[in-house]
Amino acid sequence: MKWRKLGRLYAPDGSMPWAQASAMLPTILSLGDGRLRIYVASTDENTVGRVGYLDVAEDDPTRVLAVAHAPVLDIGEPGCFDDNGVCPCSLVEHEGRLRLYYVGFQLHRKVPYTLFTGLAESEDGGASFHRISRAPILDRNDRELFFRTAPFVRREGGRWRMWYIGGGGWITVDGQTKPTYDLCHAESEDGVTWSRDGQICLEPRGDLGEFGFGRPIVLHEGGRYRLWYSIRSPSGYRMGYAESPDGLQWDRRDAEVGIGLGNQGDWDGEMICYGVVQDTPAGRFLFYNGNQYGRSGVGVAVLDVP
Repeated sequence: MKWRKLGRLYAPDGSMPWAQASAMLPTILSLGDGRLRIYVASTDENTVGRVGYLDVAEDDPTRVLAVAHAPVLDIGEPGCFDDNGVCPCSLVEHEGRLRLYYVGFQLHRKVPYTLFTGLAESEDGGASFHRISRAPILDRNDRELFFRTAPFVRREGGRWRMWYIGGGGWITVDGQTKPTYDLCHAESEDGVTWSRDGQICLEPRGDLGEFGFGRPIVLHEGGRYRLWYSIRSPSGYRMGYAESPDGLQWDRRDAEVGIGLGNQGDWDGEMICYGVVQDTPAGRFLFYNGNQYGRSGVGVAVLDVP
């Protein structure tokens, strides 16, 4: 693979109180009328995230057509798992509705924060979403005490599969407390109630300085599963790639991911993460975040075909 960067698409200009900065975790919906809707999380002055979107042209995703003026999903009620931020992660159409699997943030006193998975639905084609539960659909278990999050969901026949980030530990990196987490897998019969204990299917390599993964995207092509994910180390995130015959046992091929950091001083010169692959009539595109976990905005690259 070789991705050719087309530049940064969008970063909030600070004109809206709920969207002062960031465009995290781009999550794509094809509207069927020549537009792609890219859901992102933008943050207010207190770094609390809410879900908005930008619309781009399907035949030229560098062309921004519209930007949401209000959140399509707001934070949860005080004390709930998502009361300090929500981020989009995965969209699935089901029985005439659009399901949004999202990350919920909550701050704590004795650990910095927790991240669990919520579910919201849209009945108006993605113009707005409402929660189906105020509680997380993927909650803590004995091994994954603090993180069961960043879900990617797909339906395969009569079952639902989810790849997500799970963990229950912390380490100190350069004087800061950082989480540790693995890539995990869970299954469901209805996409709402999930297996309580997920299966670890990929662990960070401590010998390389890795301590976590971020935001998996899984495609099934040519009889194999293909995984794009983010690899966390003390220097930040970079993109990785792996393949699998079953979606459980992964062969890491990070050297084949085909995209890296931009030049020093660029919006993606320090970090590149949270990529999502989208096919269009104009080609295959990778939408991704740059520095500071997306605080610098969202950009796009196109796959060069030999």
